[in-house]
Amino acid sequence: MLMRAWYVLLAAWGVALLATLGALFIGEVMGMTPCLLCWYQRIFMFPLAIILGMAAFAEDRRGAVYALPLALGGAAVAGYHTALVAGWVPKWWVPCGAGPSCSEQSLEILGGIQIPWLSLLAFIAIALLLFVYLRKTRS
Repeated sequence: MLMRAWYVLLAAWGVALLATLGALFIGEVMGMTPCLLCWYQRIFMFPLAIILGMAAFAEDRRGAVYALPLALGGAAVAGYHTALVAGWVPKWWVPCGAGPSCSEQSLEILGGIQIPWLSLLAFIAIALLLFVYLRKTRS
């Protein structure tokens, strides 16, 4: 049973690592400057890749406990960013100043999916996997 729980934690780390590497590829290789909300999402995602990796390979439940607030905070920021891009939030309520626009995303991948939607999906997947892991390993 614990071995299956470990696979859930490993999957959460895989999602965080993939999202981190994707963000670094878009920013550093493709040369696209992230908007302010994208920076906030990176602030939540990048530590998840480290914390969950350490937790998975040390088989330490506390890593999942520490990672869960980061996943939920990142989901909140990504959810707001997604609502902004979708036009569900008024344009005057945009936190971005100088730099790339937070509400007008030009990069679409995987057949038209915009980056904030992928970010939201990654944070939700990580949070759900962490909930499952923590429930399976409850003592």
